[in-house]
Amino acid sequence: MDTIFNNEWFMREALKEAKKAFDLGEVPVGAVVVYENKIIGKGHNLTEQLHDVTAHAEMQAITAAANFIGAKYLTDCTLYVTLEPCIMCAGAIYWSQIGKLVYGASDPKRGFMKEGKHLLHNKTECSYGIMETEAAEMMKEFFKKLR
Repeated sequence: MDTIFNNEWFMREALKEAKKAFDLGEVPVGAVVVYENKIIGKGHNLTEQLHDVTAHAEMQAITAAANFIGAKYLTDCTLYVTLEPCIMCAGAIYWSQIGKLVYGASDPKRGFMKEGKHLLHNKTECSYGIMETEAAEMMKEFFKKLR
């Protein structure tokens, strides 16, 4: 499969996870972890449902993927997430040594890039902007409903 097709297809799966969060009244962020073109971990924000500030989509997906593989390092995996990860999640991405991070919309207020790419493991590739508009629109719609 073509890489661009893969990126969009997997980001669509992450957007489906974000929609689950949206429907639960959670900030709509979704994530999937991919290994050899197969989704091995999924997650969406569950901080309100679990009363747990660490229950971000990325954390859920990383934990599921590590359990699937049976190892803590995800060096051959790609994490697709609809929103730029926060600093906490960047730390988890660092410690799990994810091979590649792909995110949709940027988060200039709370995203890890505010501090810099050095928060990721030095071998982690990073790309962004995949389906950025769709991810950003879902966030805008969510916060508009709150007001």
